[in-house]
Parts: sequence; C-alpha cells; structure tokens
Amino acid sequence: MWQLEDSPCEAGQQDQSPDDVNKSEAPEQPAHKKDKLPQSHTLQWEALGKQFVEYEQVAPFLIAEEQQRRLLDFLPLFLKSAGVIVFPSIQLLASEVSKLLTKEIKRTLNGKSAEEARLGLEHLLQKKGEAEDGHLLLKSVYLLSRADLRTMWNIIGSGLPAALLQCLYLFFTFPLEKNSDGCLFQLLFFFFSFQIMLNMYREEQGVEELLAADKLQSLIIAAASLWDQCSHPWKVPTGRVLRTISKAQTKNSILYLQAVDCIKIAVQNLFKLADTLPACDACQAVSIVLCFVKDSYPVSSALLTEFESNDGYQLLLKVLLRCEGLQQNEGDSYLNEILDMLTCLTTCGKTELKVSGNIIHPQLPQFDYEWTRSSGMTVKNLQAFQVLQSIFQKSNDQHLCGTVLGAIGTIWAWDTVNFFLLEWTLQPINQFIDIIHFKPHPVQIQFFGLVESIVLDLCYIPHEILKKIQCLIKENVVPFCTLTALRCLLSITKKDLLFSDIFRDSGLLGLLLALLRKQAKILRKSGTDKELNAVMLKMVAALTVGCVRNTVVLKDYGMVPYIKIFLDDECYRGATLSILEQLSVINYEEYMSIVIGALCSSTQGELHLKLDLLKSLLRILNCPKSHSAFRTCSGFNGLLSLLSDMEGALQDPPCGLWAAVGQNCILELVFRTLQGITAALHLDPVNSNFFQKNGLFEKMAEDLGSLGCFWTQREWHIPLSLEKTRTFAEFLDAAFYSSEPFPAWLKNCVWVLSFLDHMVKGTLHLENYLNEIRSEMGEESRDDQEGTQVTVFLQWSEMRDCVIVNPGAVCVMVRLLPKLYKEGHSQISQEIQCAVVDHIQSLVKSEKSRQVMCGSGLLSTIITSCQDAFRNGSHPLHLPLTRVFEKLASQSIEPDVLRQFLCLGDLSSDELNTKCCGFGLTLCFVDLVPAEEVAADNKTALQAAVSLSNSPWVSKGSALALQTAMSLISMTSPRNLQLHSTALAPSFVEFDMSMEGYGCLYLPTLATVLGPSAEQSVSGGIGMGNRMFPPSSGLTLSCWFLVSKFGVMHNSHPLRFLTIVRHMSRTEQEFVCFSVSFSPQDCSLVISTEEVEFQPLDIMEPEGEIQNISPFPEQVQFGCGKLLVTGQWHHLTVTVAKEAKKNCIVSAFINGQMLGSAKMRYFQTLPGSCVSMDPSSFIDVYGYIATPRVWKQKSSLIWRLGPTYLFEEAISVETMEMINKLGPQYCSNFQAVQLQGENQYGEQNPAQLVVEEKISFGINAVCSSFITIQDIKSSYNEVDGRLVAKEIGINSRDSSTPVFLAKNIAGHLSGSLRTIGSVAVGQYGVRVFKSSPAATSLNFIGGPSILLGLIAMASDDHTMYAAVKVLNSILNSSPMSEKLMRHFGGYQVGALLKTQLLNNRILQLMFSLVGTAELGFGSSVIKNYNAFQYILCNFELWMKAPENLDLTLFAHLVEILQCSRGGCQNAEVAHRVQMVPKLIFLFNDPEISNSRITVICTILSHVLQGYFNTKDVLRIGLFLVYTLKPSSVDENQLCLDSTAEMPSEALSQTSGKTIWLRNQLLKMLLDVICSAKIHLSSEAQEEAFLALGPDWFLLFTQSYLHSSTVVLGIKLLLYFLHNRLLLNKFKEGIVAGRWLENSTAGLSILMDNLKTHPLVPDSGSILIFGFSVLQKCLTDHIHIPEIYLLVAGLFLATPYSEPPETVKGNLDSMLQWILQQHVTENVLKNGLCAEAAALLLEMVRPITGAEASWETVYPGNVIQFLCLIYHSYTQDPVWHCPEFLKTLAMVAFHSGPVKGGSEGLLTPECPAIAEGKGCTDSSSLPLLPHPAKKQVWDFLHIILTDSLLNIPANKQGHPLELLLEASPEDATSEQKRHFQTKVLLSAMDVFHVISQGEGKTRPRGDSSESTASVYMMNVTYFVQKLIEKMISRMFATDTKQILLFIAKQITKVSHMQDFFKPLSTFSVSCCW
Repeated sequence: MWQLEDSPCEAGQQDQSPDDVNKSEAPEQPAHKKDKLPQSHTLQWEALGKQFVEYEQVAPFLIAEEQQRRLLDFLPLFLKSAGVIVFPSIQLLASEVSKLLTKEIKRTLNGKSAEEARLGLEHLLQKKGEAEDGHLLLKSVYLLSRADLRTMWNIIGSGLPAALLQCLYLFFTFPLEKNSDGCLFQLLFFFFSFQIMLNMYREEQGVEELLAADKLQSLIIAAASLWDQCSHPWKVPTGRVLRTISKAQTKNSILYLQAVDCIKIAVQNLFKLADTLPACDACQAVSIVLCFVKDSYPVSSALLTEFESNDGYQLLLKVLLRCEGLQQNEGDSYLNEILDMLTCLTTCGKTELKVSGNIIHPQLPQFDYEWTRSSGMTVKNLQAFQVLQSIFQKSNDQHLCGTVLGAIGTIWAWDTVNFFLLEWTLQPINQFIDIIHFKPHPVQIQFFGLVESIVLDLCYIPHEILKKIQCLIKENVVPFCTLTALRCLLSITKKDLLFSDIFRDSGLLGLLLALLRKQAKILRKSGTDKELNAVMLKMVAALTVGCVRNTVVLKDYGMVPYIKIFLDDECYRGATLSILEQLSVINYEEYMSIVIGALCSSTQGELHLKLDLLKSLLRILNCPKSHSAFRTCSGFNGLLSLLSDMEGALQDPPCGLWAAVGQNCILELVFRTLQGITAALHLDPVNSNFFQKNGLFEKMAEDLGSLGCFWTQREWHIPLSLEKTRTFAEFLDAAFYSSEPFPAWLKNCVWVLSFLDHMVKGTLHLENYLNEIRSEMGEESRDDQEGTQVTVFLQWSEMRDCVIVNPGAVCVMVRLLPKLYKEGHSQISQEIQCAVVDHIQSLVKSEKSRQVMCGSGLLSTIITSCQDAFRNGSHPLHLPLTRVFEKLASQSIEPDVLRQFLCLGDLSSDELNTKCCGFGLTLCFVDLVPAEEVAADNKTALQAAVSLSNSPWVSKGSALALQTAMSLISMTSPRNLQLHSTALAPSFVEFDMSMEGYGCLYLPTLATVLGPSAEQSVSGGIGMGNRMFPPSSGLTLSCWFLVSKFGVMHNSHPLRFLTIVRHMSRTEQEFVCFSVSFSPQDCSLVISTEEVEFQPLDIMEPEGEIQNISPFPEQVQFGCGKLLVTGQWHHLTVTVAKEAKKNCIVSAFINGQMLGSAKMRYFQTLPGSCVSMDPSSFIDVYGYIATPRVWKQKSSLIWRLGPTYLFEEAISVETMEMINKLGPQYCSNFQAVQLQGENQYGEQNPAQLVVEEKISFGINAVCSSFITIQDIKSSYNEVDGRLVAKEIGINSRDSSTPVFLAKNIAGHLSGSLRTIGSVAVGQYGVRVFKSSPAATSLNFIGGPSILLGLIAMASDDHTMYAAVKVLNSILNSSPMSEKLMRHFGGYQVGALLKTQLLNNRILQLMFSLVGTAELGFGSSVIKNYNAFQYILCNFELWMKAPENLDLTLFAHLVEILQCSRGGCQNAEVAHRVQMVPKLIFLFNDPEISNSRITVICTILSHVLQGYFNTKDVLRIGLFLVYTLKPSSVDENQLCLDSTAEMPSEALSQTSGKTIWLRNQLLKMLLDVICSAKIHLSSEAQEEAFLALGPDWFLLFTQSYLHSSTVVLGIKLLLYFLHNRLLLNKFKEGIVAGRWLENSTAGLSILMDNLKTHPLVPDSGSILIFGFSVLQKCLTDHIHIPEIYLLVAGLFLATPYSEPPETVKGNLDSMLQWILQQHVTENVLKNGLCAEAAALLLEMVRPITGAEASWETVYPGNVIQFLCLIYHSYTQDPVWHCPEFLKTLAMVAFHSGPVKGGSEGLLTPECPAIAEGKGCTDSSSLPLLPHPAKKQVWDFLHIILTDSLLNIPANKQGHPLELLLEASPEDATSEQKRHFQTKVLLSAMDVFHVISQGEGKTRPRGDSSESTASVYMMNVTYFVQKLIEKMISRMFATDTKQILLFIAKQITKVSHMQDFFKPLSTFSVSCCW
C-alpha cells in the first residue's frame, strides 16, 4: 500500500540497489501504511484490480490502438482513487503507462524541427479537458514514481529518462512565447516532469539510460554556452536536474563526458563568456560545470584533470573577482556554492603534501601535533587554495573576503594539520597581516577572530603571527585595526597564563604601560581615545591576572599612581580595578588603602563608583589572606562610614540628593556594603573577634537604623491583636511579587532584613545570592521576575536550616526589631515584627545554632532592646521573644543577663522585696534587687507568708511567678536524652571532619627527655623538673565523648582519642608511640604501642612490615558492640598497667563496662629504631586529640570531646567507677571528690582519687580561653609558643590571631613538668562551646532561694506546679544548687507547701526530685535524701492534701521499696530518714481508713524486708504494746468481721479497729520475719528476739486477747523458737522489759531534762522462764486448733506455712497435713523438740469433761499425732527425755479421779493373773469418762514397752523410774499409789508379753545377745522396783499375783542360763 498524499520529495529516497532488492525475498512493503482502510476504499481498489486483471488478460489479443484506448480509459479511474494505493499489479501498470508516455513523446518529436517539436510537446502535455491523453499519462507516471523502488525501476526501463531529458533540453534552449497557456503549461509540466526526473536521476540506472540518448552533453554545453540566451524559467530546474545527475555519476558517465570533451568545451565557452556575462549568470554556469568536476572526483579524477588542464582555476579566479561589488544577496548562493566547491577541491589530490615545519616553543600544554595522522581531509590541492588566497589578496570586497576567511576556517576545522600545511607553504595568515588594515572593518574583525581560533581551537601559539600583530599595534597605522588587534590579543591572553609571559618577554606589556602612562597624563588635561585606552587597560589587566611577575613589572614601572587616575572614568573602571586587584596579590595593604581611601573620599553622588569599588573589594575579600590587610587598613570602619553617610537615604519620600537616586541603587549600595563586611568576616576568627570586640555590630545596627526606613523614636507603640500572621518568607514574597500594596519603607526594611538574614548564614557574599538580588531588583523583565520568584523562595527555604556563620548579625536584627514601625501602619508593623522574631526563632532551632548564638551576646541584646515586650505579657512579641530567650538560656547565659531577665515584670523591686520575705530568708529574687531587712524571727516570717493569701497582690505576684517559672522550666529542662539525662550539658570541643577533613587538639610538651648534657631551655611546658616518658608504672586515659554522626562505612574516619608522638632532636622522623582510637568500620577500640612513623596517610607504610620481636602484640582491638550510641555522652577509660619484661596489661572500659583486657608490649624507651641517645640531644613528646592535619581525610564524622585526663598510673576499677559517676560536668583534679547525694547523713572527708603528681594533664573546655602566640610566649615559654605557631601554621611572632587554649587544669599541682594544655588546630573543623546554662547561672544570683520564692508566690495550682517543676529541674541538673538547698535548709522550707494547692502532678514532680519517678526505665534508687526526708516523708502534709495524694504517695513508696534493683537501698534510706516512726504516728489518727492502714503496713513490711533492723522493729513493737487493752476487756466478745464494713466514724469509737490494726502489724512482722527475701541469719534473729524480749511475745498470748491476736503472737514467737539457741534461752530464762528499755534508750537525756521529781530507784530485773509462762498462757487457748498446729510445727522442726483452706478448722486434718508436709531431714538433723512435745501434752492435760465437741476430739487428735510421730521417729531421744516423760506422766496422772481405794484395781479374780498371763492391754482396766484417757495410757504403754526393751536399767534415769516417780506437787498419797500401781501393772504386762515369746514385740536392735542382756537387766531392775514398791505399800495389788509373775520370770531366765548364767543367778537371788 502506498499513500498518494505524501509530498513529492519523499518518493525514491531509499539507497537500496537492484541487487539488494533481488536478494531480498521479503514481500514489498509500503512506504506508509495505515492501520485499517475504510471498507469503501478497499472495495474501490478491488474493483480497479479486477478491471486491470481483465485488461491484462485481453491485452495480448488486442491491437495497439485498442490496448492504448483501454489503458487510457483505466487511468482516470486510477487517478480518482485517493489515499493509499492497494494495487497488486502496480509495477506492470507503471511499465505500461511509462512506455505509452515514452511512445507518445517520441512520436511527437520524431522528424520535426526543434521549434515544431517543442510546440508538439506543449500540445501533447497540456491539460485540455478531462480526456487529454498526454497530461493523463504524465500525471499517472508522477503518481507511480512515488510508489517504491521497484516501480521506479520499471519506469526507468521504459526509456522515459532520455525522453524527458530531451524535452528538458528543448524547453531550456528554446524559450517559450509569453502567453497564458504557455505559462500554465510550464507550471504543470514543471511540477510533474521535474519531480519525475529528480526521482529517476537520483538512481544510477537513470543516469545510465541518459548516456544512450546522447543528450546529456548537449544540455551541459548548452548551460555553459547559452546561459544568457536560454529560457529564464527553466534555468533553475535545469540546474537542479544537472546537479542531481552530477551526484549520481558513474564510471560510465564520467568516461562518456571525458570522451566527448564536455568539460573542456564548457570551460572554453565560459572563458569566452566570462567577460560579457553578468557576474551572477557566470557564477551559475560555472557552478554547474564545477559541480560535475567535484562530484566525479570520488569516482575518477579524469574530469578534475581535464578542468585543471584547461585553466579552470583561472576561470574561477576571473569569475570570482568579477563578483566584487555585487549588491547584497545578489548571486550570493551561487558565489557561496562556487567557494564551497573550491574549498572542497583543496582536499582533492592523490598524494599528501610533504612539508617540513619548525614548531616554535613555548607551546600550550594541550598542544599535541601528530605528524603521521591522516584523516583524509588534509589539503592536497594547493592550486585550489591559491585561488582563495589570491581572491583575499586582490579583493577588498567585504562579502568575498569574509567568505574566503570562512573557507579557510572550514579547512582548518576539517583537520588541524591543514593550518600547518598551508602556513608552512603558502603562509596565508602571515601574508594577510600585511594587508589587513586595508580591509573593511568587519573583515578585520573576522580575520583576527580567525587568528584567535588558532590559539583557542588549535591550541597552538603562532609566534611569528603574534609578533607581526604586535608590530601592527606598535605602528598603529589604522586605529581601528590596532584596536581590533588588541582585542584579539586580549582574547588570546585569557586562554592561558603562558601568554602573560610571552607578551611580557616580547615587550608588549612594556609598550602598553608606556602608552597608558602617556594617556593618563593626557587624561588629566583633556580627553583621549577612550575605547583604545579601555582595551589597553583590559590587556594589561589580563596580562597581570595570575602573573605576579607582570604585576611586579607594573609596580616597578611606577604605574600604580597612573592606574589610579583611570578609576574616576566608568569606562576604565573595570579594567583598572582588575589591575589593582592583581596588585593586591603582592601587597594587600596597598590595594586596601587605595580602595578604602577611594570609598571614603567619594562623594555622595558617586554611587556607581562606590558600587564598583565594593564589588572589587568583595572579589579580593574572597581570599582569606586579604582579611588581615582589610582590618589593618580600617576596612570595617570605612564600610560602616558608607552606611553612616547614607542617613535618611531610604526615607519615604526621599529628600536631598538621594531624591535623584533610585532606591534600588541605594539598596544595592547597602547590599554591597554588607557584602563586603560579610566577606571580611567569613570564616575569619581574627576579624570576627575584632568586629565583635569593638562593638561594630552595634555600630552597624545604629547605622542601618538611621537609613530612614526604620522608626527612630524610642517609645514602643501600643500592641494590637493580630488576626493572622505571616512568615518572613511570605513577607518577602508579598513585598516584591504580589499585587498587595506595600509601603516603600516596609519594602526597604524587608530588604535590609533579608540582607542581614543572609549575612547570618554567611551567604550574602556568594555569587548565587548576587544573581538572586539582581533579579529581584528589577534588572530583568517582569516575566523573568515571575520565574525567579519561585527560585528565590526555594533558595531562601533551603537556606533556612543553614548554620549560623555570623551570629552578630542576628543581634543587629534584634536591635532593629523595635524600629520596624511606622505611624499609620501599626497592624503591618506588628506583623512584620512577629515575622522577624519567628524567623529568628527558626534560626536557633538546632542545638548548634543556639550554642553559637550564646557567645554573641544575643541574650543581652534581647533584654536591652526589647524590654517593653518582655514587661508586657500581652505584647505579640512577648511569647516568641521569650521562647528565643529560653532556648538560648538552656545552653548558656551569663548571671547578670539572667538577673535582668528575672527582674523584668509588672512588680516593682520594692514590692517584690517586701512581699517575698519569709521563712527566715529572702525567698524571691534574692540578690536580684536591693533587699530590705528580713523578718527577725520565724514566727513573724510565717505570719507574713500567711498574710499573702489575703493580699490583693497575690494574683499579680502569682502571675509573675507563673511566668517566671515557665521560663525557668524551659531553660532548665533537658532537651535530649543522654547518658546523664538529668545532668547539665558539659562544655566540649567539637570536631567536624566534613569541613576540612581534620581538626584536633594539640598538646605540646607532654614530656621532655633530656640527655645528660642537654640544655634545660629546650624544654617547654610548666612545672619544675623533667617528666619522664614512658611512665614507669603505666598510664590511664580517661575521657568523655559524644558522637553526633558517624562517617560513611566505605570512608570511615576513626575517632582518635589520643595520639602520642615522639621526636628525637637532630633527626627528621617523628614516631607515634601510643594511640587510642575507635574504628567505626568494625566498631572496635584500637589501642597501639607500636612505633609508627608520623606521616601522611597516603605514604604510610602498610601494617606488618616491621617485625615485632616481643611475644606480645603491639596492637589490640576490643569490640564495642552496641555500647556506642550517637547523641549520648560516653566515658572511655583505657588503663595500661606496666609489668616486668617490657610488657603491660591493657584494659578498656566504656561507661564502666569492661570491653576487654589483654597483654601487649609496653612503650619502647627510645623512639623508632633508635638504640642510643646522644648526651646533648633530647626527646620531645607531644600529643594530639582527634585528627591532625597530616592525617587529613574528609568524612561526615562529627564528635565532641568532654573532660579528658591522662594519668601516669593504672587507676583501679573503683576509681574508674567513681570518675564515671562524677559525669562529664566535673572539672577538677580528683583531689577532693564527693558525689552528688552523698555525705548527707554523716560528715565524710572528700576522697583523693589520683595522686596529684600522677596527673599528666586534664583538659576541659570550661578552663579555656582565646589567646595569641605572643601571649603564650609571655605567659608560658618561647618553646611552646614556637611549637604551637608551627602546628597552627602561623608566624611565631603573630599577635592578632586568636588561638584557643584549653589550659591544663592540673598545671598548678605539685609535680614535674606538664603540658600547658591543648591548642585547637583547624579553623573550620573545631568548635568550642562553654556550657553555662540557666541552672548553673542561677546559683550566682540566689540559687534555690529564688525558686522557693516562686513557690511562696503561688496562689493557684498551676503556678505551684510550675514553681515546683522548675525547682525539680534545677536541683536534678545542678549539683551546686542541690548543695545550696541543703546548706540553708531549703528542703525544710519547701516542706511548708500550701496543702490546698497540691495535686498529683506536683507529687509526681516530687518523685522526680527524689529520683524515683522513672520506675521501670532506669535506676529507682533514692538520690535526694533530703527531699525524701523532709518532703515525701512529711506524711501529715500529704494526708491533708486533696485528691487522696497520700494513697498515691504510699503506692509509690511501695513500688520503690519492692523494686528489685534498688529496693534494699531505698529501704536503708527510709530507715535513716525515720520513715517507720512517721508512718506509725499516722495510726494515731482516729479517722484513718483501713485501706491506708493496709498500705502503710505494706510499706513497713518492705522497709523491714529491704533493711531489717531492730530499731524499727522495736518502734513497731512499742506501738503494738500500745494497742493492748486492759485485761478487764475481753476482746473475744468483739466481732472483727464487721469492722471493715463500718464507716470510719464508727470505727474510731470501737476497739475492733484497734485489734484489726494490731493484727495487721503482727502479720506484717510475721511476713517480714518469715520472708524468703531477707533470710534472717541466726545472729539477726537472736538480736531481734533479745531486743524485744520474751515477755513482749508473751504479752500477745494473754487470755483476754482476741484469738486472732493470740495466733499471730504465737506464730511470731514460735518462728524465733525454731532457732534452738533462742529456744534454750527462752527456756532457761531472759530478763523481762527489754523492749521498753531498748525503746527509750535514746530519750534518756531528754527525759532527764524534763523530770522535776526525784528519781525512783530501780526495782531490779525480772527473769522470765519462757516455757513456764507459755504453758500457762496456752492452757487458756486450748480451744484454738491453730495453736496445736503451730506447736506441732515446732515439734517437727518445720517452720510455719499456711495450711490449705480445706484443712483449716479441723485439728486432725491439720495435724495430718503437717505430718505430710514436714521435712524429714530437719527432724533427723535437729531432732524432735521436747519442749514442743511437752507443750502439746500440757494443752491436753487440763481438758476434763465433755461439754464441747473440741474437748472430746482435740486430746485424742494430739495423742494420735504423737503416736504417729513416735512410730516415724522411734529412736529420737525425745521419747525418753525426762521432761517429756514427766509431762506425759502428769497427763496420765490426771486422766481420772480416784474412786475409793485402789484395792479393787486388780484382784486375784482377774483371769489374766489367775492364768498367769497378766494383763494383755489396758483395755482390761475400767474405762474412765473422757475418751482420750485410754489413748493417753495406750501411748504411755507404748513408751514403756520401748523403754523396757531397749534401754538397759544400768543407765541413770530409766523411763520406768521417771514415770513411777512423776506426780503433781499437790497429789495425795492415795493418788500416787493408784498411779504407780497402774504403771507397774502396765510394765508387768509388757514383760508378760515378752515372756510369752509371741514375737509381737521386737526390740530395735538386731543382736539377740544384746537383747537378752538388756532383758535380763531390765527384769532384774523391774523385780527390784516391784518388790520395793510393794514393801513401801505403793503397789496396791495381791501378793500372790506378784509371786506368780516373779516365778514366771525366773522360769524364763532359767531357760537362758546356759548363755547367761551369772545373770540368772543374780535374778533369782534378787527375787528371793
């Protein structure tokens, strides 16, 4: 598909050959394809296709005429189909149509003359109606020729190219008669045939077709010979067709043209016509011939040779010279075409030119001529170039000469070699110089521009050409030529500094200076050629730029006075100033004196002179070296005088001479002046110090304020309320770009403020801001300004966060702030004031900016300039100014400034002083205002304080107090979280490696090792004697540091904490011998003692080259992990402890945490590889902290250094921890150390941490100052002065450069030589800040007393809260304030808070003050003991406070006391502050609630658990005794369950609450004693028990006490009795009344003083036997089952534990539970407690009758429990203990009363006796009333059985005897006989069972022999006792029965007589 609508030029543009097309098998692709054709269009083309197919099918069978007719009928349909051709047989159609057109043309031309043929063609091809065949065919071929390449080839093959060329020849050579039809025909034929021919002749096939027709030669010759006679309309088409044919020439076509001598004939004909033809026509004809010559050369040089051989170049020269004088644009195109082709012919040649040239030196470094290179574009045809050269030499035509020069430049551009080929052969440029002054001015300009290109583009210095140009200048034949030549040399000079030397050596500089001297003299008298003088000045300026030698030449010529003459004329001023600026390079002072003198001497109207001078000055001031000259030449005063002279210049309306000057110019002058000041101050510490010290910022503010746009009156206006405010950026935008009307004065004010703002940031003098100002001042169009508006605003916004470079400019803005006012514009005046203050506030947003502003006096400026705003709280500026003041004061503020700030307010000084006196001291603003006498006594002071509440002044004073407190809060509150969050920020030195890559503190003369004969004068430092190095015992580095920002990992910059360098005299090398650094790359601390040469990083030797002969390493690394956190202060300690054999142990700590410890090699004795030291030499030892200049490496690392110390010993871990606790604010020498919060309860001597002789240096930014080198020399010594000057890089005689010196704070201590301190090295990378925040400065003007005054002034809770908060903040952050607070008893005064104003927030502040507010986040240890004692522990204060603050306080106390990390320490503090008695005192309040009692008991519990002491226990015990009621009150009648539900009023009237309180305290004590937290030792238990005494415990077992109290008392007592030592003492007896005696021990002196009656003699001590009393007391509580359980626990050596609820109340279950829970190991280890067993039995003993259920059950449960214990622990000695047996006997004795005599107890009728069996068990006895009596006797029987079987009778105190003899003291003889009879019968029964041999009873031993022995002994013993009791009538039974029993035992013994014969004999004898 092909689109018909495309332009005719687009067809046939492919370069594809027929061969390529044949090789391609791809289908034909359209030139332009659409996505989808319309359906109607497709159908139309389908119909045409079908019609043409039909034509193809029938054509072979038709005659020629019929074929032609059908084809012509088809073509109109084809032409009507618009759009894309969709025709499959387009090639066939093109072939048929082309052949038919060719046939018709040939038919028309055949056999006719030229005239007839031309007319025939016109008739054939004209359009006459719709059916004209020739036109139809021509149009069809035109359309088909645009299709594709194959279609074009078919058209070419039809013979149409030759036919159309023949037609063109006829139309070109035979002009058409002028008629309308002919014109129309020409247009139509031109349109179609011209495009067809261009399309065909672009192809080589088309040109080949022309050769056969032999018409090409004719057309070319006709064009050359008949150009003036040819048809004029056909000249241009014919020329274009011939040029198209020329471009497509082939070898055949060239041979054809050569064969027919076409070029020769054409040249000859043109020679003939050259003189007669018009120059324009001649150029056209020649251009056609020359085109065939040029285009044929790449194929064959035949035509060029033919052209040259026929004098073609002469023809060209002749024709071109005829073009001289042509009118503008007449024939320019053909002339240019000829010159272009002629230029191209210069490169047409077969061989390269061979020339030999000589390059004259010097040449530019960039020049690199390669002789061997050949780009193919070099000059080979000099004949062609000679034509160009001749034309320039012979013609003065501007256009012709200019074109030739352009051609030469083109030839040079093709190949740089061409310049040298031409210049070394034909020398065109060299020759042109001789005639250039004859050429027109534009040609001269173009020529010298061409000369410039030799240097600028070819980078070649043509010395010969330049010399001829200098001669031209010297001769000055034509001034314009001289001027142009100078400009050329000026441009060349700017290329490279080398030309400055060339032109100086060539004499040009001297020539120009001589001419300028002459012109300067003329200028004084009359005018002169300004333009030439200006260029000469510029040339001299260019020659002096960067060339000091030329500047010296100028000065030596004495030209400076003459150069100054040219300053007055504006056209010379720029170059003149440039020359003077170069003069400044060799003498800044001379330049400054000239410029500043000119500024000061200029008149008011010479505004532009001032501006130019200021611009020049700014350029010079960009060099830091000029700043000193500027200062010494009174530059600052000179510039400020300009501002002074502009007084009233910006008035609205302007007046005086200023009215004639535009305000933009005035503003620019202000701007330039401030620019100069800013540039002179920029990063120049000397000038900045000078400007600040001499009060020039104040002078600047005064001068700016007098410009006329600022308010000059002092009074402030009445403040208005602002509905909305705009920012400073919005004001800039609104003032200059918006349509809002702004008064002129305000715009000027905003401009000045904008200048000051950029001056603050140090950007006012920069070029980018200069462009910004120019665009804003209207130098650009309004459209440009609109585009600039956004740029300006964006740039301004980006600068908002810039650092403050010139802080004094902020003070100027503040001083101008009150002057931003105009009458009649109050609203907008206040708005701009608020905007400026808000902007100032944004400037001090960052911490660094605040610190910078603190040293500039901004606080003092705010106070002095804005007092009215501070005094008036409703002023719009009050709040923002206060915020600015607070932000800065939080960093550093002078005491006097703080005093002024606190004095600002609505109250007068006298009123303040009068109203704020109280409590024995001046509470408010003490030392701030003159104080009157304070009240003499406290009573009067208190009355005055109380009267404040009723004073009308209170509200006013309270508002002032609130305002002041809020400000102080903001000033003193910590603004970042650091290691010491509550501490003040320390002074520091900051190192920023992003500025210069280095910055350090240099420590000169750390030590000097002198040889024996070395002079003492070579040593620096301070002190007497030499300090040896290395130290003999080791060293320690201690430093505080903070990392603000680490460097990037790929370029990590280490933190170098200390680097020690040594240098031996008479040697060059310096060696690093010790270094401590942190590597951020691997987060490790690197410590090295390796000797490394001190040299730059890029030439340092790689590690590992020096072998270490020591077995220990010279470098160690300790990983820091995550210990280092950015933004927090850290403490680093590195200890090096020297050992024997040159080794040492290195340890490193961060924040007290050890990083590691390792052995390494100690320092070498001598530096480097030195092995000996010359006697007259010395070793200088110095150090660096941070990065020295030699290790410069840019990085983003920023870190700060705090206090740093070097000790010459390895300090202990305890010392290191103490230093760590002191924090970074400590600034002394550790000679008398006392931590904050210590030494509050006892006077302790301050500790000396380090011996003063061992302190090498201590560096702290607090002890620092700025001095000069001369000061160092005069104050210290010459050596250190020279060393410091050398390190900083300044002259050793300098007396103006400020040098930061952090003095060695150990310099005054005794000891040998020390360094003078550390000197800051690095102008931009080191920053020093001295911290003096408001919390510190407040101590110098009254300290905490001011804060207490604020508290006293408070009349509402908000004010009270604010006052307390600031007190908390300052006391937490300032150790000095805390000491002052303690010194004058401030905490006691603070405790007198107004109860009604207290709230929870204030209580939380008190927690913070004490140090326990942040539970869970840090340490909860009480830090402020006094605040805790006098404020928090003032419980009466908090009990009366609203919001139940006491409960909150109690809850907090519980938290801090039970805290695992600090609870014990807090408990100890609580004991010291006597918290326990204070809490106990609260119990006396009858209104106290149960919840409070509970929480108080909890507090007491935690206090005792954390710090157990007998003193507090005694206090609690004393109060518990106080709760005991008289014995007449039976407490068991009171119900405790209802007390909790009764209101507090009712509770206060009952005893139930007292019992409940007593029980709570007893439970508390019990919990404490039993607590697993404290694990009371045996000694502590004994101490507590003996302190209270046994009688105290027994007080709580009395019968009338409530059972719950008794249980708790017994629990408490028995817990102590588990200690067997205390149990024995309790049993043996202890003196009573110790609890009372110990409680009143401290009151003896007081009581003695109070006594008025005679002393009562002491009645003596009473001894109490504990168990005796306890037995009696327990008999009154035998109904309480818990008591049995407690005693049973003592019995089993099992401490008390609460039984489960399921077993409570049931004694049997409880006893079973404890039997299961007891620890067997304890019993086996300690044994059963006999006393407890006796107690259990004693509790059973008094139970008689059966009136209650417990009386029936309890005894049985106890006896059963004892039986179970017996069976578990049979061998325990308790069962045979006399005390236990006696008690058991007593229980059995009272088991029942004796009824009648004992005779009937056992009778002979008893079956057992009768049968000789005895009584088998006690059940045979008659039962007594109580069921437990049988259990008692059963248990006694078990004990008796065990005793008779296992205990031999030979031991004293046999159990049988103890049981028999036991009886109550009041027992009768009858009762004793009855009891003994029963015991004896029970024993007889035991022996009877044994004698039966039934095996039921077995002894404990396994040996039968021993068992028999024991049995024989016990039988014998029992028989004796039996007979004895029978004789004494204490055995009431029948004698017969006794005899039968004895007989049976004898029989039993007789069976064993073989084994135990002696025993048997003894037994029988005894029986008898």
